[in-house]
Amino acid sequence: MINKIKTLIKNYNLDGYIIPKNDEFFTEYSKTNKLETIANFTGSAGFVLILKNSNHLFVDGRYTIQAKNQSGNNFRIHEIPFVWPKNICEEKKLSNIGFDPKIFTNDILKTYFNDFCNLVPINQKLFEEKIEKIKKENLVYSIDHKIIGETVKSKINRLKKILKKNKIDNLFISSGENVCWLLNIRGKDLPNSPVANFQAILTSQGKIILLGDLRKLKNIKNELIKKKISFFERSAFFKILNYLKGKSFCIDGKSCSVLNENLIKSKFNIKNRIDPIYDLKSIKNNIEIKNMINAHIEDGVALTKFLYWIKNSNIKNLDEIKVEKKLENFRKKNKNFLYPSFSTIAGSGPNGAIIHYRSNKVSNRKLNKEHLLLVDSGGQYKWGTTDVTRTISFNKPKKKLKELYTRVLKGHIAVALAEIDKIKNGHNLDRLARRSLKSINLDYRHGTGHGVGFFMNVHEGPQSISKNNFVKLKKGMIVSNEPGYYLENNFGIRIENLVYIDGIKNKLFVKNLTYAPLEKDLIEEKLLNKAEKDYILKYHLETYSKISPFLNEKERKWLAKLI
Repeated sequence: MINKIKTLIKNYNLDGYIIPKNDEFFTEYSKTNKLETIANFTGSAGFVLILKNSNHLFVDGRYTIQAKNQSGNNFRIHEIPFVWPKNICEEKKLSNIGFDPKIFTNDILKTYFNDFCNLVPINQKLFEEKIEKIKKENLVYSIDHKIIGETVKSKINRLKKILKKNKIDNLFISSGENVCWLLNIRGKDLPNSPVANFQAILTSQGKIILLGDLRKLKNIKNELIKKKISFFERSAFFKILNYLKGKSFCIDGKSCSVLNENLIKSKFNIKNRIDPIYDLKSIKNNIEIKNMINAHIEDGVALTKFLYWIKNSNIKNLDEIKVEKKLENFRKKNKNFLYPSFSTIAGSGPNGAIIHYRSNKVSNRKLNKEHLLLVDSGGQYKWGTTDVTRTISFNKPKKKLKELYTRVLKGHIAVALAEIDKIKNGHNLDRLARRSLKSINLDYRHGTGHGVGFFMNVHEGPQSISKNNFVKLKKGMIVSNEPGYYLENNFGIRIENLVYIDGIKNKLFVKNLTYAPLEKDLIEEKLLNKAEKDYILKYHLETYSKISPFLNEKERKWLAKLI
């Protein structure tokens, strides 16, 4: 594949060519991973820059170790935000960089290159695209508004008001997850996520034009017609633009391709580059929160049963892959469980230090009582999305290890006890979470938390707990709370619960969604203050109250001992 790209560079007289991980729908978890084909890199985010005489792979701090292990022989590894393609262009004095306008947005290109070179759109397919057969599980389906908590009509009316207020005539909804949210539909076009890869246009009059593979609409065509929603293949996009009224468009800078943006620009003025659905979707209503709570209790039962099992197993017979399968089997016992919300991470010892590690036949490690085991997993349930991480010890841990775990736990508790009306945003919350580790000059190379969807993507914006996120945290938002610490080639520590923002009048606070026991063998109580000790006690009491009714006698007794 690299040779094929270098031939393209030569034929078009380019200095280089850039390829992202994402497909035309700009989703995190696309079915095909271009970077795996090109660079053997399996992470969920990154991009490659192929030059005439060198190859470059750009990843963020979550994947630096993984990228070195998987791609380091053939690629120079660069960590964002410390190095960008624009830095390479400046250093090597590059002029022309080619790209596919269908899989890049102008916003991304500006971030990557910032006018340091000439970007040349090349409409040439490098990867073969097979026409997939539509299976039953790939058909789009509707979710009753009683489960969602809001009708399609209500959502359309809210968007119409926003368009009217901003004097915008049309909204191009290029993100599949936002289309699914608006129309109360789901699909199975992505691994681990119930998203249908469709796009849509909403006019200021409330008319919806749905764009995508019409074969997948077989079961809901009549329903769409009744709601006066028209539907076309994506290839009809430009023709549809010719018939639309008005002068202005709102697009999504994160998922509107350069190709589609240019088509819109040829007919309309682009007035806004932020799809308002992201903000609307981020705030879950009471019914969504209620369903998420129920999903997390069901998930907590599976995880607690798993923790009891592994803490009482002969781990000499276990490896990472067996652990992953066993945890999924515990979840499968629940009739409401559909599939994992992402590929389970079970990292033993040094593999736990790879933040988004994925075991395979080559990397698979046997469990060792001397090593920590980091397990990050989640599920898609009817209806709710879960994500939880626990760090497990099998032996009496060393004093230093207990200190590190406890400092991570202190950061986790700091988020859980935060007064959100005072903290305001994810940036400030992130600083709070890192305080204990930073007091001994340690840190971790990922955000403290990401937004989570309602029976949707496990990673969702605009809200997050991270250094560069200044989005105001509001009642109804769901985020993960997952500080960590990682020592390369030794171990990884991470503690993750999902939480939601709740409030009374003007007072906002954090409430746990996740309930599963913490690793008490790793807690150094001498490092905890009274408020932190009280939190742990309360958390385990609540866990016992919510989870124990679904456990057998041995599991209940074990869980009770942790209080």
